Amino acid sequence: MIEDMDYHPGETPLDADEMAGLKFSHITTRGELNHLEQANIESGLLWLGSQKMPELLTEHFTRKLHKQLFGEVWQWAGSFRQTEKTIGIDPIQISIQLRLLLNDMQYWVDNGTYVPMEAAVRFHHRLVYIHPFPNGNGRHARIMADAVLGILFDEKTIDWSGGYNMQEMNKRRAQYIDALRTADAGDYGLLFEFVGYQ
Repeated sequence: MIEDMDYHPGETPLDADEMAGLKFSHITTRGELNHLEQANIESGLLWLGSQKMPELLTEHFTRKLHKQLFGEVWQWAGSFRQTEKTIGIDPIQISIQLRLLLNDMQYWVDNGTYVPMEAAVRFHHRLVYIHPFPNGNGRHARIMADAVLGILFDEKTIDWSGGYNMQEMNKRRAQYIDALRTADAGDYGLLFEFVGYQ
């Protein structure tokens, strides 16, 4: 069990019950956990790539993707969080707000409300803001946004990392967190700039 998790700014701390959901008791460092999660994410991306025209904009798919990305590491993967966090909405509202977001995204696709990049960025931000899961929300939301771009719009995906490791605190991650917080207040300018959308 990891004794002392060193959380970076913008990360969601796990409570004791959530930490108990770690499937590998021999993991003792943050580095080991990151390595395991990254391997799981890579297998989850392979799963995503193998899906034939998935129904992306459903709660079922949203949860299934999270489980594919993190389910080899965490027992609670794919399950909505039950606890309050420093970010994210009240857990009671998660299912409702997620349904509204997915319906809004479908409307944006069907009616061309936004160009694909703007639609994906707005979708990503709201999904992070809802924060459906105990952890992995940023990574999950980035992959969901890329799936929206690639599958629903047949557009190029976003270079979120810009050559940096987004799991480590660095200039790129700091810009990302700042852009998300600014978008929380209704200003998407920094987030659009971050993804290269002018």
